[in-house]
Amino acid sequence: MSAEGERDGDAAGRLGCASFRRDFGVDYAYLAGSMYRGIASKELVVAMGRAGFMGFLGAAGLSPERVTGDIAHIRRHLDPRRPFGVNLLCDLQHPARETANVEMLLAQGVSVIEASAFIKVTEALVLFHLSGLRAGPGGAIERGTRIVAKVSRPEVAREFMRPAPVDVVERLVAEGRVTRRQAALARGVPVAQDLTVEADSGGHTDRGVSTVLLPSMQSLRRRAAQEFGYGEKIRLGLAGGIGTPQAVAAAFAMGADFVMTGSINQCTVEAGVGDAVKDRLQTIDVQDTDYCPAGDMFEIGALVQVLKKGVLFPARANRLHALYKSHESWEEIPQETRRQIQDAYFKKSAEEVWRETCEHLRKTGRESEIERAERNPKRRMALMFRWYYGYTSRLSFMDADVDRANVQIHTGPALGAFNQWARGTPWENWRNRHPDRIARELMREASSILSGYR
Repeated sequence: MSAEGERDGDAAGRLGCASFRRDFGVDYAYLAGSMYRGIASKELVVAMGRAGFMGFLGAAGLSPERVTGDIAHIRRHLDPRRPFGVNLLCDLQHPARETANVEMLLAQGVSVIEASAFIKVTEALVLFHLSGLRAGPGGAIERGTRIVAKVSRPEVAREFMRPAPVDVVERLVAEGRVTRRQAALARGVPVAQDLTVEADSGGHTDRGVSTVLLPSMQSLRRRAAQEFGYGEKIRLGLAGGIGTPQAVAAAFAMGADFVMTGSINQCTVEAGVGDAVKDRLQTIDVQDTDYCPAGDMFEIGALVQVLKKGVLFPARANRLHALYKSHESWEEIPQETRRQIQDAYFKKSAEEVWRETCEHLRKTGRESEIERAERNPKRRMALMFRWYYGYTSRLSFMDADVDRANVQIHTGPALGAFNQWARGTPWENWRNRHPDRIARELMREASSILSGYR
């Protein structure tokens, strides 16, 4: 490396917040966010950790056995001094399952989680938070566990910036799950010291604008610090749209303490998604995504951002949601429309779809959902349409284009911007892309951009 390259590399390590780098044991204020069902794979996490960054394992949608196996792999291949994290996805409908996931992570010695899709601070989060609190020298409060909370709405961010809810803390103390000392310490720190402000992103999105969201969250942070008199700084990172050195530089210029990438990492060698999907993703541009209702929140119409180029999934998902809103049952939908859905969307009969749905619910211990659906035709229709989301998602993990039109691929325009930046370089082909090398180059060039304005 040239002397100039060495200087750029050193400067890249100074971008963002120094306390963030120190507390997490990383060389760069840069995180690779989780992507569901292991797209953010154990290999991706190891690669990031070895290079002085930190990655989050995409645990959402994986069995506990798979998650524990992946954690064991990471521990075998990553120096104990290098950090890693695991995603925790909100599960409002089944809070016991969310708590069980936290207990499993604590038993595995996981000290950092990325909390995503939460709309409030839950008991499971408080348990993870309090379990690591201890008194440090000079009256300081030390964290043995850390939550990186992904937020896109101010009212949710405010919850994470406050101390843990007193009623939840007292319940955990009464149950003997945390100590009185931990409960007392919890009054002096926010639930999460680190929040990732998520602008418009691949997957679940509120379509936020980074130049609006980050300043708003910075104002919230200032008020929280004044109200609670914290001894530690609440750190705010930026995610969503981070795919080029210019975007990284803009984030730090706005005062972000760290950055988090997502979509650009799913088109790398280490990403746990099919090669056929990566072949598609390396060609997309910034306009090649669209929005549709999320499968896990189908009824309320919460949005995900997905690939539009060369597929029919987003249009078909939006049509199913429109049919759900305008009809009270599957049988009420016109016969010709039902036939088209079975032939082109499901690729099987409605009876087969419902049978497979019931089998899945029984296997996952949710027999009550079947009984509820049998009493409520509209609920039954929603579960059948949710089956389509599961089917289309599974297609993205296959190496071959089995059903090209229906594949569901969560991604954002940041990948399109990265593809344009990488055009004409070896990185144009995803087989030459590795998340740690991309991270290092983005940070190095961002540092060079920022130094030009000083």
